[in-house]
Amino acid sequence: MVSMLPDEPLLEKFNSEFPCRELQIRQLICLFTPNTPNPSSLVVHGLEATGKSIIVKNVLSAVGTDHAIVRSQECVTVRHLLERTIAACGDAISSAPGDGLDRGIGGRCENVSALAVQLQLLLAGATQKLVLVFDGVDRQREAPPTLLPALARLGELIPNLCVVFIVTAPRQRFLSAVGVPHIYFTPYTKDQSIRILSKHPCPIFPNGLPELDSDEDPEGYTEEQAQEDSLWVWTRFCSAVWDSLSRGAARDIVTFRALAEKLWRPFVQPIVDGTYGTRDFSKLMVLKRPLFQTEKWLVQGIVERVEEGVALNHTHDLAYYSKYLLCAAYLASYNPARQDSIYFMKGSEKKRKRRGGGGASGRVAKHRKIQRKLLGPQAFVMERMLAIFRAILPHDIVTTADIYTQTPQIATLTSLRLLVRTSNTADVLEAQTKWRVNIGWEYVRQLARSVGFEIESHIAE
Repeated sequence: MVSMLPDEPLLEKFNSEFPCRELQIRQLICLFTPNTPNPSSLVVHGLEATGKSIIVKNVLSAVGTDHAIVRSQECVTVRHLLERTIAACGDAISSAPGDGLDRGIGGRCENVSALAVQLQLLLAGATQKLVLVFDGVDRQREAPPTLLPALARLGELIPNLCVVFIVTAPRQRFLSAVGVPHIYFTPYTKDQSIRILSKHPCPIFPNGLPELDSDEDPEGYTEEQAQEDSLWVWTRFCSAVWDSLSRGAARDIVTFRALAEKLWRPFVQPIVDGTYGTRDFSKLMVLKRPLFQTEKWLVQGIVERVEEGVALNHTHDLAYYSKYLLCAAYLASYNPARQDSIYFMKGSEKKRKRRGGGGASGRVAKHRKIQRKLLGPQAFVMERMLAIFRAILPHDIVTTADIYTQTPQIATLTSLRLLVRTSNTADVLEAQTKWRVNIGWEYVRQLARSVGFEIESHIAE
């Protein structure tokens, strides 16, 4: 039992390099220490960006265990995964000290049975156990439901092999076996996230230390003082970012770090300019309160803003596709359905010139006295609005269930009362559900200009 305890200097090294993961590191070191019993299979699971892959890799390297890591995201098919597994295991065995044998292992591997045979030939006569790690195998493309249970049996068939699965959210008994040990990497809490980000704080003065008068600071502003001030401000700043934005929007510590870096430079700019000191954090919070009240820092825009100073004064800050979807809803409400082929079909210019009439040739009917955009909006079906949406987009989009139905965008527009449902159907996203736009001409024109869409050329007179 004493030999199974982890080496304390090694444990301290890992704890300083990977904070807030002492329990998981201790468990991994105990399981993979040489000359100790190892499980035939192991499941390491947790959400994204919780340190699973990097900690497993570093622990295996530190304890001196032969290991091969196969990343499933780099494999296109299951056969590609199996062949990469054979190649990685061959490299791990050939790089082991005292092993220069050529066991005649081929590169082709059709199925898991062939993989088991080749691994038995590869590990024949090996004295040290090989740890085979499948990283992200739960997201393998074209994977049959029997792949993971079959890979888990390899550790039972081959005595000196241990199979490790690094997954995100495993379902119950997904390996079709009982007694498989699991190591859970818990999500980082607020205090843990701030502690990890404080290991490498962003500097307040990236372009060198400020020059102070000798009367203010006779000894000068040193580099140690600058680092101490940066850490002091950065810690409190990260706490404010977590409470205002990251707690509900940042999914992991990577997103939290990216969001903090976006807000850091505008936040400390008054310190760089000399308006406030490095310890005037409360004054900075009052001055830069709008940074923590807007959600524009959370949105990864598809189209970058050309003019940052130009803002929409009378429109909502919508997403890129939501703006086009609202323009399509306005056109569906104010354009007659019989003229959709004139305004939205590709290659209809010749037909448009020959037919004439209505708004096509510029002649307005005698019985119509009021322009359509001055009349009230008419009801339209969801199917027609989505067809206009696909026609006015400047680029093609991949037709998936989420993008085609635009479920999140329609829910957002409905909650803002920009779209109103006029029919009582069971499914609000049914193709024949009737809707009506709830915006005016000035609003939609300013919205269309923000994405570079000329809506004036698509509206019927």
